[in-house]
Amino acid sequence: MTRKRVRQLLTEAATRRILVVGDVMLDQFLWGSVARISPEAPVPVVDLERESFMPGGAANVARNLTALEVSTELFGVTGRDHAARELRGLLRVAGQRRAVHHR
Repeated sequence: MTRKRVRQLLTEAATRRILVVGDVMLDQFLWGSVARISPEAPVPVVDLERESFMPGGAANVARNLTALEVSTELFGVTGRDHAARELRGLLRVAGQRRAVHHR
């Protein structure tokens, strides 16, 4: 795809309202270093340094569209737990006003 075509698509998308419907999830990333392999199984033992979270699934699609300044609404279902609250907070920060509905 050419740059001209990408610009054209982004310009046109900015004039639309998009509804994203799907599975919303919270992706968790663990960051660290590996110093050894476990003696019980051939898997790395990670020395955890930090963790980060990002919207996943349909929530990531909505976040990306919002970042491209496309008017986006997201419809999904979450529980009433810590992960759901974290996800809604991340979506609010990303500019996704009406993020998810509770079940």
